[in-house]
Amino acid sequence: MSPVPEVRGSLAEARALLADFPVVDGHNDLPWALREHAGYDLDRLDVAADQTGRLHTDLPRLRSGGVGAQFWSVYVRSDMAGDDAVSATLEQIDCVDRLLARHPAELAPALTADDMEAARAAGRIASLKGAEGGHSINSSLATLRALHTLGVRYMTLTHNDNIPWADSATDEPGVGGLSAFGREVVREMNRLGMLVDLSHVAATTMRDALDTSEAPVIFSHSSARAVCDHPRNIPDGILERLPANGGVAMATFVPKFVLPAAVEWTRRADENMRAHGLHHLDTSARAMAVHAAFEAAEPRPTATAATVADHLDHMREAAGIAHIGIGGDFDGTAFTPSDLADVAGYPNLIAELLDRRWSRTDIAMLTWQNAVRVLRDAESVARASTRPPSTATLASLDG
Repeated sequence: MSPVPEVRGSLAEARALLADFPVVDGHNDLPWALREHAGYDLDRLDVAADQTGRLHTDLPRLRSGGVGAQFWSVYVRSDMAGDDAVSATLEQIDCVDRLLARHPAELAPALTADDMEAARAAGRIASLKGAEGGHSINSSLATLRALHTLGVRYMTLTHNDNIPWADSATDEPGVGGLSAFGREVVREMNRLGMLVDLSHVAATTMRDALDTSEAPVIFSHSSARAVCDHPRNIPDGILERLPANGGVAMATFVPKFVLPAAVEWTRRADENMRAHGLHHLDTSARAMAVHAAFEAAEPRPTATAATVADHLDHMREAAGIAHIGIGGDFDGTAFTPSDLADVAGYPNLIAELLDRRWSRTDIAMLTWQNAVRVLRDAESVARASTRPPSTATLASLDG
């Protein structure tokens, strides 16, 4: 287990607080890392053992970090398309299900807010699934419903590339936000009780989704654009709409999204990866060796827990304490902040917030209560819905 140095008294207070109100983390890419590193062979890469140096995540470090609930991302890369993307998403779901079956004493399957509370009471880590990117449903509402049946409780509308019905933050404008079919996807997610996740989407898509959704939305792993001007972050105008919607923005730890000095460095590092014939999101052993060589020649700017706390301070000011949370994106990024290096690091962030005079009540909302509440509210909207399952298609609505 990676050691977390005891450097200040607030760290002990942070750990005690997390024992009562553990972290609900909005986004962890362990399933994709298991695909990349071990071909989903859970014997070959056993998360019951310390996997420091290979993964950001394992069960001992989740415990050390005070994690009480995890949305496991069933992400597939956005250069996958059509039925290939759907099949890969199903493989990701199968990976999570096999992890839960393999570690029942530690990981509790969770579909509802009540399940999350029951897992906490039992001392287990509530485990939920989130799909990352609307390409995972291949523009099919029936496939969306199938993912919900398989336990997926949020879907990020896009990943890094546009899809036919929604614009991504990191692509050129396509449909100008959400198309008519995209708005129908949001309505169907409301009917199901599946959270609409607006991380990765363009600001126009954020606005269209907020205009359409009757249920609270989330940002599973995005920080504040006013603090770090990156398109993956949330503009203040959107943060300010969250109280009326009831949604929650979960700050991420990815250095290139939280530290302005890291943005340009990461651009050059990504170009270096592509020059070596590698995808810029690759975290395989070969890819990390390429990264290490680049970093040796060009030392990277280092984010810290204080960097993330700057975002949380701003997000609390813009959206209110009831509308923020945490989504680290561990095992979905090559680099992490120095004192948030892996899932054992959350106490360092909480200690930083305590040092900034955040109250115990505020931190309890940040770590646990807001995320549980937003899922419960989405469930309430679904129960009240009288809409039948939609049979709309991309062609019927968008032509």
